[in-house]
Amino acid sequence: MTTSISSTGPTSRAVQFVESFGGPGALVLHDVPVPTAGPGQVRVRVTAAGLNPMDWFMTSDADAAARFGLSLPCGFGNDYAGVVDAVGEGVTEFRVGDRVFGGAFSRSVADHVVVDAPGHIGKGGDVHRTPEGLEDRVAAALSIAGCTAAAAVAVVDPGPSDTLLVGGAGGGVGVFAVQLARLAGARVIGTGSAASADALRALGAVPVTYGEGLADRVRDLAPDGITAAMDLHGTDTIEVARELGVPDSRMTTIADVVDGIRPANGANAEPGAIEEIARLVAEGRLRVPIAATFPVDEIHAAVELQAGRHVHGKVVIDLA
Repeated sequence: MTTSISSTGPTSRAVQFVESFGGPGALVLHDVPVPTAGPGQVRVRVTAAGLNPMDWFMTSDADAAARFGLSLPCGFGNDYAGVVDAVGEGVTEFRVGDRVFGGAFSRSVADHVVVDAPGHIGKGGDVHRTPEGLEDRVAAALSIAGCTAAAAVAVVDPGPSDTLLVGGAGGGVGVFAVQLARLAGARVIGTGSAASADALRALGAVPVTYGEGLADRVRDLAPDGITAAMDLHGTDTIEVARELGVPDSRMTTIADVVDGIRPANGANAEPGAIEEIARLVAEGRLRVPIAATFPVDEIHAAVELQAGRHVHGKVVIDLA
């Protein structure tokens, strides 16, 4: 249901936390004033917005939101794709009508977003041209997970001589990390549930179930040992990798900090990383599974599905 606010100008829809932070039930589809592109910015008419675990993690309560510098009223979501419909003073890289994608920090699930051009994945947002042949729903699923995966792969630097253990391989970041490591020539063993085995094989990974006994199962799959590891969920995979003799210099985490292990952060991805990922997807060399799409007025159901952490692929909101 859409709620309205008083305004003397045109309005558009935005999913927001208005009265409080919290779970999906706290989100409201709200009418807000159409934002204006300032100097060095572009306004994008959003057609699709992809969801990520961080979207609900950082807005789960007031304390979490404050740690990320968020206050009420607050938007929701980070990844978007759409079409430039206004260009601010001084912007020369983009024109009205350009198809684009990128990140808009905690405000992407809206009819319009204003972002810096070209910008950075952080709070000012960023914008990139959508390659020919890449549909908006897929482009809307790239920014956070793609940049984080690229950063993680850069830390461990896998190659043809490596056997890489990926914890949480079936998650949003894992989908990208597994395929990027495979494109680099590495053999990948990916942890997941028994139900995710076929999905992991489709990405090019050798599946292994997580949980007690993981080290023994990995030894059976890699009798010559593993040489690198990334934990995309917590720290269990790091502990197993250390047990199997992987040096700290060849490991990374994204969700937890471990002494001696260099963490990976999508904000620190190499320049051009997300454009390269988009190019690989457009060329069919990297797959982005879309698990489900929802119209924006079903945002509660979409967030509940994504927050359950059992979905195999991305959840995307349609705003066109």
